[in-house]
Amino acid sequence: MDLHFVRRGTGRPLLLVHGIGGSWRSWNTIIDALAAERDVIAVDLPGHGETPKMTGENSIATLADAVTSFLTQHDLLGIDAVGSSMGARLVLELARRGGVLGAVVSLDPGGFWQGWQIPFFYHSVDLSVKLVKALQPVMPALAGSAVGRTVLLPQFSARPWAVDSQQAIDEMYTFAHSPAFDELLDQLAHGEVQQPAPKGSIPGPLVIGWGRQDRVCLPSQSTLALAKFPDARLYWFEHCGHFPQWDQPAEATRLILAATSRQPFTDESIALSKSEGAAPTLPKAAVVATALALLAGGLWLLSSRGKRGR
Repeated sequence: MDLHFVRRGTGRPLLLVHGIGGSWRSWNTIIDALAAERDVIAVDLPGHGETPKMTGENSIATLADAVTSFLTQHDLLGIDAVGSSMGARLVLELARRGGVLGAVVSLDPGGFWQGWQIPFFYHSVDLSVKLVKALQPVMPALAGSAVGRTVLLPQFSARPWAVDSQQAIDEMYTFAHSPAFDELLDQLAHGEVQQPAPKGSIPGPLVIGWGRQDRVCLPSQSTLALAKFPDARLYWFEHCGHFPQWDQPAEATRLILAATSRQPFTDESIALSKSEGAAPTLPKAAVVATALALLAGGLWLLSSRGKRGR
């Protein structure tokens, strides 16, 4: 099968791989900035966006096979790549396999949880998606509101009220409509664990970026990620949750361009300014009131659907 993709810009090719429930639009906050310097190719993974679901198993292994097939078909083997969340684990797996990717940037990769972190990841994301599905009739209005985003996105963003409204609307839609979501969520939590890449086995630049306030892939999981990928360099995003391209788009762009340029860089040159982390606050009373209303409405919708299904 082929993957749907969009292509923008000129220069050395750069592949963008979104996370579970996302699409190529997950990169809308930074794709134009990257395309100003690179030939950017953003794909829809199988079962996401405009790419149909694969027949048979949907897992990290089969997604990696599909991406490899796509790159081979389009004469793009050796391309530099950036992945987010599940896509971040996917580009690590492709780097481990060798001969598929060049420089790699992995942003908040999934799959490095252990013990209690496994059910925490699975059930928290599963509950979030169930609520998103239940609230689809009113989702554009909710995601289009700063208060609504504050209530909907705290697991995914350190500054949910500041997330671009159209970005939130697009993401909440694809989360609810991906036919591969449930199977991939189970595979990520309970499927095959990520195999390690011994030191010296990955010749190209490899950077793992992690948000300090990530509530999906907890920051402590970076220890295991580095143990399995000792060739990687770790970069911390301050004032940032699970998606650096949402919370710190300019900083994420600088890291991606620097890491894939194969030139030396310092963390200080990427962080550049703490002022980018500033964002307006919202009245706590408004947030609490909206949260209670959303939760009550979501639970009512879930209950109503359950009764109709009996």
